[in-house]
Amino acid sequence: MIIPVRCFSCGKVIGDKWEPYATRVNAGEDPKDVLDDLEVTRYCCRRMILSHVELIDEILKFYSERETVEIRGET
Repeated sequence: MIIPVRCFSCGKVIGDKWEPYATRVNAGEDPKDVLDDLEVTRYCCRRMILSHVELIDEILKFYSERETVEIRGET
């Protein structure tokens, strides 16, 4: 869904690193090099970023459809 603000294991702040990471990886850079450059060195923090799946945009589609149904009075 949304990247956690802190690593679940060590508590280091990682939420601010998601946007630069995603942008650079989508541009074609190697994830290892990007994480090294962003100074994400602990394996637990790297795991948090590497395993994150951005689903918020998919979930918001269903939320707006539900609002439309509620406005029309359908259930």
